This record gives sequence, structure tokens and C-alpha cells, in this order.
Amino acid sequence: MKKILSISLSMLLAMSTNVVLAQKQTPPEGGEPKNFTLPAKQEFKLPNGLEATMVPYGEIPKVTVNLVVQAGNVHEVPKENGLADIVGKLMEQGTATRNASQIAEEVARMGGSLHISIGPNQTYISGDVLSEYGPDLIRLMADILKEPAFPESELERVKNDFKRQMNLARAQPGTQAQMKFSNALYGDHPYGRGLPTDAEIDAYTLEQVRDFYQRQFGAQRTNIYVAGKFDASAMKDAISSSLSDWREGPARQIPVAKPVTKKNMFVIDRPAAPQSTIVMGLPVVDPSHPDYMALRVTNSLLGGSFGSRITRNIREDKGYTYSPYSSLSARYKVGDWYQQADVTTEHTGNSLKEIMYEIERLRKEPPTEEELKGIKNYEAGLFVLRNSTPGGIISQLNFLDLHDLPETFLTNQVQNIHAVTPEQVQQTAKQYLRPSDMTLVVVGDRKQIDKQLKKFQSELKSAPVTQ
Repeated sequence: MKKILSISLSMLLAMSTNVVLAQKQTPPEGGEPKNFTLPAKQEFKLPNGLEATMVPYGEIPKVTVNLVVQAGNVHEVPKENGLADIVGKLMEQGTATRNASQIAEEVARMGGSLHISIGPNQTYISGDVLSEYGPDLIRLMADILKEPAFPESELERVKNDFKRQMNLARAQPGTQAQMKFSNALYGDHPYGRGLPTDAEIDAYTLEQVRDFYQRQFGAQRTNIYVAGKFDASAMKDAISSSLSDWREGPARQIPVAKPVTKKNMFVIDRPAAPQSTIVMGLPVVDPSHPDYMALRVTNSLLGGSFGSRITRNIREDKGYTYSPYSSLSARYKVGDWYQQADVTTEHTGNSLKEIMYEIERLRKEPPTEEELKGIKNYEAGLFVLRNSTPGGIISQLNFLDLHDLPETFLTNQVQNIHAVTPEQVQQTAKQYLRPSDMTLVVVGDRKQIDKQLKKFQSELKSAPVTQ
């Protein structure tokens, strides 16, 4: 028994020694991501204006297909807030020849999935199936796109589900802050509208649904993307035979917003809230601008990554929040930058002070080469990961098409990220992240945060601002 105990102790000591040695060893340095090479693709255009892109990718016997129509919330007139979502949800309910259950059964038989989603600028019909069923998937998706039944029997259920979703979203402080921030920047443009109310949703009729579809959907506004492993000839034949006869419809058109740059503060009262939700930011450039890549790297270093300065400050060092983040939003021909955080109520003012401190610090002095190298590797690596799946490649190609960007935006992205210098980051922060022009929204317990906000505003006015 003593011998067994002695052996066990020896093993434990050996394991402990190995752990200590492992902790002392320096991990190998990661390599720099290489430039992204876009796989060879086949592009063609149907006589009705529909554009197709097919990208062979990978060896897994599956294919991903996305039908993307330039028809979204941005195309709603003021009295149609949320109508695009109702249209998309009803499109899922069947076609002239198939009901929703039959569609689900067909897709399951193909070993895949299919869904419809609505974005600010586009409607997406997305699906993936086993490679051999790729042409069948295209024919099914074409039927959904061209011949939606818009069954009246489903309208009330769809509207009730949508109301529940909107009410749930509206109750979230993050959504409240984002809606107020967007409205402050974009005003009456669809990007600035709030969530649709119950009354607005209840008022929509089947005639309005069909009218929106007729006005906004058509081949000229549609792209089809195919990526994965597939028979190119069979897929092209399926696209041509099932979509060539669709009506041309309206020309591509997205109303360009004119965001407002103005220093302002909005407080939304949330009595007894244990946290305050902060959103602060301003309009910036869109992806077509030469400064966009430097701004993306600057955002990542400041607040857009887990190792960013603001995150280290108010999360790791101060413990004011759990998950702060900053974001660079690319809308159509416009963009905005914002920092968001859910912070403990008693540290609302302190959090704002530290966020502003980090912004000003970056505006006053460039980061070190070592700090910036880590951020650039992170951004470049993230970009490569986004292109590691068929769906990721389709997303990138659609981004190019939506924003009218050249292929070099993708193929040169890694080298362009690594070309950003510390001085560029500082200059970018000075030029675009101007505290004197930022809109601030705070959702929280007004009784507890009013004094903190007044103190923050007073300190901000008295502090020197980097020009």
C-alpha cells in the first residue's frame, strides 16, 4: 500500500512539475494571415437582369445557394414601417403550388435547410443541401421568389408573431438605446425609424403585402450566389430555366441617407434599473472610402475586439461592465461608429469618463508597433475565417455587390490591414472619432444617473480636446 502511495505521489509531483514548466514556456508566435485568394468564379446575367455568381469551394458534398433581392426596410415609405418583414414572413408560408409543410418536406429530403430573412437593404432567401440536390433547391427557391401565395389564412398569425418579436425587442435597453441613437443620426430616413408598433402591424392588409412585393421585387434587383461543391453546368441550367421568365421589375435603387453629426445627449428613464446602457458615436465613412480600412483597424484597437483598450479599461481593470464593444456599421453609402456598454448604475459616469479617456488617449498618441501588430493580426485572421465557408464567401461577395466595391477590396484586404501604421491609427482617431461631435444615449435609472451625467458633461467641457 505504501509503495502504491509512493508511486502516486511521484506521479503527482511529476505532473505538477510539467504544468509549471508548461506555464513558463513561451507559446510559439502565430504566423501572419496570408492574402485571401478569391476562388475562380463563374458569373453570368440573364436577359431579365438577374445576376448570377457561382463559386466552387471545398470538398464537402454540400452546396449553399442565396437569392438576394434589393428590397428591404429601406424601401418602406413612412406608412409601411415593418411591412417588408411581413412580406418576407408570408413568403415562407407557401407558393402557388406548395404550402409551407411541403416546402419543409422537400428541403428535408434534400438534406438541408431553407429560410428567409429581411435586412435594412435586402431580402435573403438562403438554403443549403447535399450537392446532388443543388438544381432542385434552385428550382424550389425560384418558386418561392416568383410565385409567393401570400395566404390570407396565415396573415393574422404572422402579424401576431411579429408583434411579439417587436415587443420583446422594444423591452430591451440595448434596443431602446440603439433606436434612439439611429434616429438621432438618420432622422426620417428608414435607417432612423423605430420598431413598428402593434397598431402599425395590425393595420397591414394582404393588399398592401402584395403591393409591396409588386413594387419592390423583380429580376433587375436580384442576385443569386452559389458556393460549395456542385455541378456547374447543371446549376447554371437550373438558374436559367427557372428564373429567366421572371419579370424584370424595378431598377436597383436605395435612398442614400444624410446622417446628422451633432453633439447631443439623450436619457431614457428605466426606473430601478441595476445597469445603464450606453451608446455613443457619430457618422463616419462607408467601405468605399480610402480611410475605411484604417478606421476598421482603429475601431478594433479602441473597442472592437476583446483585447481592445476600452474593454481592458472598463471590463478587466475597473469591472464596470461585462461586455462592452464598439462597432463600425456599414450602411449603404454611409456609415457610423459607436461604443456600447451595459454598465453598473453607480459607475455610469465613471464608465463614460474612461471611454472618453481612451478615445482622447488614442487621438493624442499613436499605439506602439507591438500593440498594433496584435490588432492587425486579429483583424486579418478574422477576415480569413469569414471566408472559410461557402456561406462566408457568399456574404463577402454580396457585400461587394451591395456597396459597389471592386474585388480588390477582398483580395488586397489582408495586406491593406497590415499596411496600417500607428501614425495612421492616431490620425484616423483624430479625424473621425471626435468627442465634440458625438451623440450619447443612456438608458437607465434617471434618479441615480442624472448627477453622474451632469458631472461627466461638466468635466468634458473643462477638459482640453485634441484638435
